[in-house]
Amino acid sequence: MSDFATSTERGAEWQPGRVLEELAFVYLPSDDVAGELPHYVDQLGAEVVWAIERFGTRVAQLQMPGDGPLLLLAQHLHGDRPVLIYRVPDLAAAEAELARRGATTGERFGFPDGDAVEVELPGPQRVAVYERTRPDRAASIVGRRDF
Repeated sequence: MSDFATSTERGAEWQPGRVLEELAFVYLPSDDVAGELPHYVDQLGAEVVWAIERFGTRVAQLQMPGDGPLLLLAQHLHGDRPVLIYRVPDLAAAEAELARRGATTGERFGFPDGDAVEVELPGPQRVAVYERTRPDRAASIVGRRDF
């Protein structure tokens, strides 16, 4: 398996006044996660970190070649636009700072690594922030393949 260390774990310093750390995930809507996986793996050289089926939906996490963010193919993600998910050191503090700057956020949502919140933007782009609060849970499903 690849090394999925965070920027903080790799020694990156947090800078005061900065809300976002690094782009950690690209959350991609999918009509057929199982059907799309071979394209990412066989044609693009991705590594499947995990592929789970739970609560009537399928989600797969992929590591593309290189140092980019992890991809999340998600059957349950509404719409046809990806969500860029940035890591923050403290979600509540990030929400407060974003609000202080005039940003509006949506409802919190969760995934194996922690909780996240989408930032409302005026255009069609989608951005969310998340705090890595469940690294043990995320690590416990590495290698899991339900489909």
